[in-house]
Amino acid sequence: MTDRGWLFDLYPDGQGMRLWFLRETGSAVSLWEPYAPTFYVRGTRAAIDRALARIRRFPVEAAPVERIEFWTEELVPVLEVRVRDLRQYSRAVSAAGAEEGIELFTCDIPLPQRYAYDRGVFPLAYCSWDTTPDGTLRAIEVNDDPWALDYPLPPLSVMELKLEGEAVNPRHGWRGRLEATFDGETRLLEGSDPHLLLETLAGILRKADPDVILTQWGDSWLLPELDRLERRCRIALPWHRNPPSADQPPPPADRARSYFSYGPALAGREAARFLSGRWHIDARNTFIFRESGLEGLVEIARLSRIPVQQLARTSIGTAMSSIELLRAHQEGILIPWRKQEAEEFKAAEDLLTTDKGGLVFLPPTGVHGDVAELDFASLYPTIMAKFNVSPETLDCPCCPGRNVPEIGRRTCARRRGLIPRVLSPLIEKRARYKSMRNETADPALRRRWDRRQNALKWILVTSFGYLGYKNARFGRIEAHEAVTAYGRELLLQAKETAEAAGFSLLHAIVDSIWIRKPGITERETQALAEDISRRTGIAVAVEGIYRWLIFPPSRTRPDLGVPNRYAGVFRDGTIKVRGLELRRRDTPRFVAETQEAILAVLARAGSLKELGDLLPEALSVLDTRVQDLLDGRIAPAALAVTKQVSQDPEAYTRACDTAVAAQSLLARGIRLAPGENVQMVYSTAGGRDPASRVRPLAFSSHDFSCDTEKYLDLTLRAASAILGPLGWDASRLAEAVLRERRNH
Repeated sequence: MTDRGWLFDLYPDGQGMRLWFLRETGSAVSLWEPYAPTFYVRGTRAAIDRALARIRRFPVEAAPVERIEFWTEELVPVLEVRVRDLRQYSRAVSAAGAEEGIELFTCDIPLPQRYAYDRGVFPLAYCSWDTTPDGTLRAIEVNDDPWALDYPLPPLSVMELKLEGEAVNPRHGWRGRLEATFDGETRLLEGSDPHLLLETLAGILRKADPDVILTQWGDSWLLPELDRLERRCRIALPWHRNPPSADQPPPPADRARSYFSYGPALAGREAARFLSGRWHIDARNTFIFRESGLEGLVEIARLSRIPVQQLARTSIGTAMSSIELLRAHQEGILIPWRKQEAEEFKAAEDLLTTDKGGLVFLPPTGVHGDVAELDFASLYPTIMAKFNVSPETLDCPCCPGRNVPEIGRRTCARRRGLIPRVLSPLIEKRARYKSMRNETADPALRRRWDRRQNALKWILVTSFGYLGYKNARFGRIEAHEAVTAYGRELLLQAKETAEAAGFSLLHAIVDSIWIRKPGITERETQALAEDISRRTGIAVAVEGIYRWLIFPPSRTRPDLGVPNRYAGVFRDGTIKVRGLELRRRDTPRFVAETQEAILAVLARAGSLKELGDLLPEALSVLDTRVQDLLDGRIAPAALAVTKQVSQDPEAYTRACDTAVAAQSLLARGIRLAPGENVQMVYSTAGGRDPASRVRPLAFSSHDFSCDTEKYLDLTLRAASAILGPLGWDASRLAEAVLRERRNH
């Protein structure tokens, strides 16, 4: 039987892969295909014989083949091992790898991705397929291209499940009614009668039959709590489109875990709850969805070949890595297992030259007019692509190469590296999306193209970090240093070009410059961007010309500005803020909204003079919000501070706020894992008893008294970041607040 539709999901099932499709009619179908993945072994003849002896207990086939070695780009002989029983694959790999003198390749890619690599399929690919009467996939043909821009997608139906009210983590003790939203209709389900709750929810799920279930804290609390009720009441909710069985299990769930990410900070990931025949996406447990929505999630899934449910819970770096692995696999390159590329030894003098990072010019504090911002488009990824920076092309032995500025290294001029081959189409696709976004007048299309380009932006940003990560399959710190060396040189060229054209440099950081000139115009700014683009060979775009731009001073060094910390308004009225409180995730919502309200008033100013004229209104907005705070009219959720737990609550030796809040939850039987966030409200921040300084948000009622002095200080500090350069620093604002309070 032949059918058409979109590949919706895939996961291991017995000795093969379970594939779910959404037909053009909207119905879902589940098919199965046998699958026997391979891995590659290299070593001496004796070592290979010993490895084969180890894995004879598994159903495997072995044959000599040739594949490409990454560093030399030469064909090398390896042994291809095919594991006929998918369930034994990881055990066979581990057994072979335990033999001394053996190298393994292309052996630890997650099986759904590996299947997609081998079969040439990808999530949401439009396909036609042929099946046997018993539901076995006989053939599949992809009628789609992952690099397409305006690709067709099925009309996905989405149901939202969450607890009503404020966004408080229910795992920390907060409770409310269950809220189910589908097709524009919201129903509130009471939890006082668990049987009625489950029966009602089951009816809603059967009637709606959603493709996607979008939850808040679904992985960490909602679905596990509903599972507990199901077992207690003996009522099964139809989470899966087909009830799981021994013959057709649901997708395997990921366990909760904490892991290191860029330094000592621990990042936590909740246990994933995957569904069969539907997607479950926890909006609180996904970076990509939070940044780019469902459009961005699908875009990255198509390019990385990672199924959507898994991708929603993985890091953007994992997606980037999968795109690199896919390209290597398609080209027959051996992918190393557990690769660790140690940094080359360098003398201290060499480290001072090579390990500088990006170039920064500190901004002058204060408020400025006649300022334009110019940005290099995807600077570091474009450097890798344009100058052929890749681990295997750096200091190649095959040719004199091209000299890297300043650091005395070379990049190959004969062969194009894997990383540039991966990045070039990503850079081009993002540029196309941005162009489509800017050219359309349709708000829905503009939002779609923007979300997709934003998802690609994060992929490109991550590519630079992975280039310098020693455990990345295709990473090398020296290549990372070469990119920053090129970046410093290009930024200097941009500065020199601007100054030669009569502009002065106000600020610069890595890939952006702020320039000023009395009476600056859009035309001359665009001409400068084109001059810099021609000189550097990398596209430079005009971000905009500011009506006014504020650089607040450093809190510890008031005479110095802070890189990438500013607020301004472009001539089209768009507000741009970087580094200030309203952009920080640990800022209480009340404080962030106060800063935002002040900015909204000042944004109406068309010039520096008008900015001064609007000061009284901005101060009035601040005063109103401060009076609400002092009068106790702010809900606890708006005052919550979010911090990350860096270790087990009992392991803290100092009574910091995070430790106090985590230990308070522990006393009530709620243990936070390292990497989890805790929401807290300051109760007596200056009190002598550390245990009373903060209180978990989940235990803070509306009549709970907060430390108003602490929140007043945070609010005035945030306000002074905007108003300080206009003559109203935190101390002057505090005096005005107290004076107004006395008058009242």
